[in-house]
Amino acid sequence: MAAAASVTGRVTWAASPMRSLGLGRRLSLPGPRLEAVTAAVNPSLSDHGNGLGRGTRGSGCSGGSLVAGWGGGAAAAAVALALAPALSAMRRGSSESELAARWEAEAVAAAKAAAKAEAEATAETVAEQVRVDAGAAGEPECKAGEEQPKALAPAPAQPSAAEEGDTQVLQRPPPTLPPSKPKPVQGLRPHGKPRGKGRSCKRSSGHGSGENGSQRPVTVDSSKARTSLDALKISIRQLKWKEFPFGRRLPCDIYWHGVSFHDNDIFSGQVNKFPGMTEMVRKITLSRAVRTMQNLFPEEYNFYPRSWILPDEFQLFVAQVQMVKDDDPSWKPTFIVKPDGGCQGDGIYLIKDPSDIRLAGTLQSRPAVVQEYICKPLLIDKLKFDIRLYVLLKSLDPLEIYIAKDGLSRFCTEPYQEPTPKNLHRIFMHLTNYSLNIHSGNFIHSDSASTGSKRTFSSILCRLSSKGVDIKKVWSDIISVVIKTVIALTPELKVFYQSDIPTGRPGPTCFQILGFDILLMKNLKPVLLEVNANPSMRIEHEHELSPGVFENVPSLVDEEVKVAVIRDTLRLMDPLKKKRENQSQQLEKPFAGKEDALDGELTSAPDCNANPEAHLPSICLKQVFPKYAKQFNYLRLVDRMANLFIRFLGIKGTMKLGPTGFRTFIRSCKLSSSSLSMAAVDILYIDITRRWNSMTLDQRDSGMCLQAFVEAFFFLAQRKFKMLPLHEQVASLIDLCEYHLSLLDEKRLVCGRGIPSGGRPPHRGPPQEPSPSAQPAGDNPPPRTSCANKLSHPRHTLS
Repeated sequence: MAAAASVTGRVTWAASPMRSLGLGRRLSLPGPRLEAVTAAVNPSLSDHGNGLGRGTRGSGCSGGSLVAGWGGGAAAAAVALALAPALSAMRRGSSESELAARWEAEAVAAAKAAAKAEAEATAETVAEQVRVDAGAAGEPECKAGEEQPKALAPAPAQPSAAEEGDTQVLQRPPPTLPPSKPKPVQGLRPHGKPRGKGRSCKRSSGHGSGENGSQRPVTVDSSKARTSLDALKISIRQLKWKEFPFGRRLPCDIYWHGVSFHDNDIFSGQVNKFPGMTEMVRKITLSRAVRTMQNLFPEEYNFYPRSWILPDEFQLFVAQVQMVKDDDPSWKPTFIVKPDGGCQGDGIYLIKDPSDIRLAGTLQSRPAVVQEYICKPLLIDKLKFDIRLYVLLKSLDPLEIYIAKDGLSRFCTEPYQEPTPKNLHRIFMHLTNYSLNIHSGNFIHSDSASTGSKRTFSSILCRLSSKGVDIKKVWSDIISVVIKTVIALTPELKVFYQSDIPTGRPGPTCFQILGFDILLMKNLKPVLLEVNANPSMRIEHEHELSPGVFENVPSLVDEEVKVAVIRDTLRLMDPLKKKRENQSQQLEKPFAGKEDALDGELTSAPDCNANPEAHLPSICLKQVFPKYAKQFNYLRLVDRMANLFIRFLGIKGTMKLGPTGFRTFIRSCKLSSSSLSMAAVDILYIDITRRWNSMTLDQRDSGMCLQAFVEAFFFLAQRKFKMLPLHEQVASLIDLCEYHLSLLDEKRLVCGRGIPSGGRPPHRGPPQEPSPSAQPAGDNPPPRTSCANKLSHPRHTLS
């Protein structure tokens, strides 16, 4: 039997492979079993105070072979060398008494030698600051036949690629201690203790996933990204995340869709589309949502041009235009017609009179919106332009909105003139759509942010600032337009969301980047043109080399703005950010209060926990809600109505309220009375539902849609709270409904717990219906329980 020395000072006897027996095992030797002597030897083999024997693996022993486990270090080597003569004596057949006496004397000497060897090994380890392989506790691998040093002193370390915790069992060598070329011992901490799993990290990178417990990268499925793929790839590379361009069988953290929520079936993670968003920002749906808010708050929503829906409101459009002309004969309006499902300027045209609308066969199959045309826009270099701003809807409930600090300005390619019958057809003068103007011979591609037909919005603001314009006010007005528009869209988005991802069922969380097209008027007032659910994220443009032959040319202006928007959206949605922060805090705790011996290592500790975003610029997305929630929460009346609507839908996944659900709503909120019988409620339901179903294209479900419910709610509010402005009537009725529903919820809770109803705290009465001379009742909402507060939002007075 022979032994092999290592840089840690351990001696390993070759053994035939067998199950590890760990530390403190008995020595299996030929001859009589010496229980007492074995007990005396084992303590010296188990652990010598350096911690190397804890939680590590060893090798077995059998049939006249001995293998020292992972836990002896230099001390184990000393014991093994001291016992070598005794082993030889046993092989020669020494008597039991002689062996016992010799073993006892040599065990005492071995213990002294072990302590001395341990102290020397620890001092050498601290001086060299070598690393320890996690889980292996400093055991080097030696290939069979390699020469090993005769002395036990550590040799210079060399690079190693040993797997974590691997043990190599050596073939039986000749009965000598030949020199060997040792492998390095990775990173012993001071006092000889190894780094445990979870505390080590690769100092070369703070982003990738490491073997030693460092954070894995965020995974992104980009298989459905489509036109935003190039910008997405650049963003993922900058973040040092993991991209799966062809999808992945295992779930990813983030799924990036190019068109809609339903591009792929997702059951976990995060997806960059909300269900129903594409439908909500169509021209007709957006106009209806904003019109509802204009009925409640006409002064707050005057940023959207007056609109009519064709063909349903064609006669109304004709009548209202004629009425204004009769009152003001000098009024010569211009209108713009936009197809409902159109994009990139497709199908848009200008008219001067309602009779110019192209009615023949197109409006029935392709409905449209007609709006007042903004005749006096702000001009730069005599050209009309609009602004594309990128808005991140991070969360729907609670509502979180971010706005990119920079955007794009798209310019027309012909000098602007106010519309006349002679120039209405000149689209390069009146329409700012990039997809149209790029075909103009005057379109200028520029790599400069402040020149060309596409520039950054920040360059426009700098130019305006140089002329004395109050840029802060311009930004404030734009932020107000964005928040108010999102507030108008969220009620129906909630209905779509609960339809695709019902409460209590597994599903992804959603976020989405929206493109807001805003026009600045000559007086710098922002006007909302439209909202895009899928704004173009291309960072190149097509250049026509010859007729029909194109090449893609990088656009530095697009890349500067769009890559930052996508990258910082991913940073905000990073699902592992909190986990990394928690791990960083936990990593710092064990270092607190350590001895001065750790000072050298603590100075390099920040490299392990370095901020993975330290190399990135500051986030370009600015939170505007809930940051400014106090100024805008009073506008969220329809959002509260949507919560009532969803509560009484009954069946999860549906989007329309049946007659039974509507009757239940009336009874639960105690809205029926002698003047409003349940028969009248049924007639109200049938009348409003039939009219709205005839106007909507979606006939999949029968029942009352949210818009119809809102109209019915307005009717009930006007009946119950008279002589008040509409928004106060609606607010008062919402308060009343939430009050009665909170009582029902509390009653059910009390009954479920078996608490006597007399034990409930008293409630103040519901708001009383005011007399014609009474003050608005909506300013004093009734007290609400915690359940009601989930459905309601505090109202604030306009300042």
